[in-house]
Amino acid sequence: MNIEAALTDLISEPAKKLHTARSRNDQVLTDFRLWCRDAIDAVGAKIKHLQVSLVKLAMENEGVIVPGYTHLQRAQPVLLQHLLLAFVEQLERDAGRLLDCRVRLNFCPLGACALAGTGLPIDRFMTSAALDFTAPMKNSIDAVSDRDFVMEFLSANAITAIHLSRLGEEWVLWASEEFGFLTNLSSMEAWALLPKMSCL
Repeated sequence: MNIEAALTDLISEPAKKLHTARSRNDQVLTDFRLWCRDAIDAVGAKIKHLQVSLVKLAMENEGVIVPGYTHLQRAQPVLLQHLLLAFVEQLERDAGRLLDCRVRLNFCPLGACALAGTGLPIDRFMTSAALDFTAPMKNSIDAVSDRDFVMEFLSANAITAIHLSRLGEEWVLWASEEFGFLTNLSSMEAWALLPKMSCL
């Protein structure tokens, strides 16, 4: 309503055509899909930044051998590079899950209206393309009733958060007096290597 009022101030009568084939149902779902799509792009960029940071750290520590642990018991000697690159692999799968989710959610609900579409001659393909969606959604009831894309988005983020938690816990252990692996790295320097994952 606020958008319509503002548009009416600008162009007067034609603004009332916003009522054409309009429903909060398909508009809210469109906004939600656009928000998730933007959030996926933002999180994906931060994951890539973290991967690059870890690869750089691995390259700077070429040949460094550390104990490999299983259940906090020393098991085998491993290269620090190998250990750091394990997190890079996990993050690659995380990024892939988010991209898969983006592909599935990138369809436009506009034109589904309340639930059964409209008899008015609207162009759903035009509005879909204008918003950079892949195509309009095929079924109007599905378009306004399901939120599976949100569950998939949250699930992918939860898995990413688990991997970040593992990385954080590893560094906490390494910095402890018991382990002492990070004695030459201040906490500020350690945090500087990690991007802020505020989108998760």
